Amino acid sequence: MYSEKVMDHFQNPRNVGEIENASGVGTVGNAKCGDIMRMFLDIDENGVIRDVKFKTFGCGAAVATSSMATELVKGKTIDQAMQVTNKAVMEALDGLPPVKVHCSLLAEEAIHAALWDYAQKQGIEIEGLKKPKADISEEEPEENY
Repeated sequence: MYSEKVMDHFQNPRNVGEIENASGVGTVGNAKCGDIMRMFLDIDENGVIRDVKFKTFGCGAAVATSSMATELVKGKTIDQAMQVTNKAVMEALDGLPPVKVHCSLLAEEAIHAALWDYAQKQGIEIEGLKKPKADISEEEPEENY
């Protein structure tokens, strides 16, 4: 059973689309479930995420987590965006069924992949940011949600 917030973000997703000449673009997927998420970031000269958009191919939970993740990082600094975890996305959506937890991990990884792309383009290093994996199906989310 999905929460009202999950249903709202699935039926009325926020920030859908693409950003032309985005500061950073990240694409991640999960081969086991077939979900693919692409995140676009527009980051200003002060390191603030001015705008964020997403395109997701996947289930309702994947769309909802993408939408919520964009809401959580919009207007935030890069450091604040780095703090957005899959757990934070799930909590903001009032939870996800255990079989859909991987969708929140996909959202976290899409943010990180877009930040990685931004860092590569800028020739900078973002503390705590690791090179993203294209397929997260090998990675299992934490069980303590």
